[in-house]
Amino acid sequence: MKDINEKIGLLDWRQVGSDLNEKGYALVDGFVSREICKELIALYQEESLFRKTVVMERYRFGLGEYKYFNYPLPPIIQTIRETIYPHLATIANEWMNLLCIDTRFPNHWKELQIVCRKNEQTKPTVLILKYGKGGFNTLHQDLYGDIFFPLQLVLFLNKPEVDYTGGEFVLTQSIPRAQSKAIVLKPNQGDMLIFTTNFKPQKGIKGYYRVQMKHGVSELHTGERHTLGIIFHDAVT
Repeated sequence: MKDINEKIGLLDWRQVGSDLNEKGYALVDGFVSREICKELIALYQEESLFRKTVVMERYRFGLGEYKYFNYPLPPIIQTIRETIYPHLATIANEWMNLLCIDTRFPNHWKELQIVCRKNEQTKPTVLILKYGKGGFNTLHQDLYGDIFFPLQLVLFLNKPEVDYTGGEFVLTQSIPRAQSKAIVLKPNQGDMLIFTTNFKPQKGIKGYYRVQMKHGVSELHTGERHTLGIIFHDAVT
């Protein structure tokens, strides 16, 4: 995991923070190699790694399915989750300060896990999502309980326009007393997208206020699309 740790350490976290503050998301190009993408996709077939499979249409979440990993997570995923978290905790706490919210997030992921466990949130939330032709994901937020970390990330494991068409990543911003804004992204294979779980701070005339955000996936026209979602807080169920 040395290469992943080094890559995370060398990222321009100031720029990531600036993008998150401005847009509610930050895109990191080529975070993992094509080979790692293939390895992560292959994990989807190893049923022993997962605690739960969700068929999305049963719950009107969309069309497709996803699987939640069980603990212990595969080493590369655990490394990404633990190593990126401290960088994001700094940004998250800055957001809490700007919005005058009393919540403060610990500096290390294992400390966040302890907070989750004290609130009966013990189930891992890291997941792999799989979509085929016609698949999509409705707009949503990944909260899972009273304790939620305000930033999460997704790794894109297939190559757009080669492995699949359509399937854009969609974000919406809901600004008070205004129409919602839609943002449509099409990251490449191996890219990492960091984005807000719930809201971002926005500077107004009278100070900062919350801009609510949701995310989803547009309909796939052809092919197959896999993503790895890393949410930092655990779930009640």
